[in-house]
Amino acid sequence: MKETIRSHEDLLDMLDSLLREPAGFWNEFYANRLKRIPFFVNKPDENLVAYFNKGVLKPGNVLELGSGPGRNAVYFAEQGCRVDAVDLSKESIDWAKERAEERNLEINFIQNNIFDVQIDDGTYDIVYDSGCFHHIAPHRRNNYIELVENALKPGGHFAITCFIEGGELGGSDMTDWDVYRERSLNGGLGFTEEKLRDIFGSFEAVEIRKMRKAEEAEEVFGVSGLWTALFRKKQIGSR
Repeated sequence: MKETIRSHEDLLDMLDSLLREPAGFWNEFYANRLKRIPFFVNKPDENLVAYFNKGVLKPGNVLELGSGPGRNAVYFAEQGCRVDAVDLSKESIDWAKERAEERNLEINFIQNNIFDVQIDDGTYDIVYDSGCFHHIAPHRRNNYIELVENALKPGGHFAITCFIEGGELGGSDMTDWDVYRERSLNGGLGFTEEKLRDIFGSFEAVEIRKMRKAEEAEEVFGVSGLWTALFRKKQIGSR
């Protein structure tokens, strides 16, 4: 492996090697499907369902970042969307494909790092991320924002669920500098509403709220400790 830093990309790769949890970690994480992990259930996020029920989101081209076992990708497809769903783990992609096949749905599952996927600009009406962003290290944050902005059509929507800072599910309150002092994300970074508005300030904020806790009998996924946020890519010429 080359260990000479001669470009900005070399620097990012070096920092990735210190912090990024490898594919092997996530493969092991998803290998045991019987683990009592809340988001292993085959139900879509409650906020996502609410966006469609309210007519805020409509069928279109969807890019899902960190799709996991495919529960939200399946829901998008059932709403008539064309879905590209990306995840690093082969185990999660295999599981997601099984879920899609059980419902006779066509979904394009892509096993790859989200930063290595080739995407044509302005392809998607919706970019969705349920639980990926809080595992993105600070040095990749601008890459993440650029990915979303480039992927979306003008006026397209970007939605996210992520850890609340100090919330029930974790949500480390460490500073960006602490990430590199400790060489760890401590299980996932936590955010406040103010931080989310600041980080995604280039988008128009449509709604930011805490995820509603869903009852077990409901056909949606909802737990305490997560933010849900919906943003819109600004139209050309708008402020």
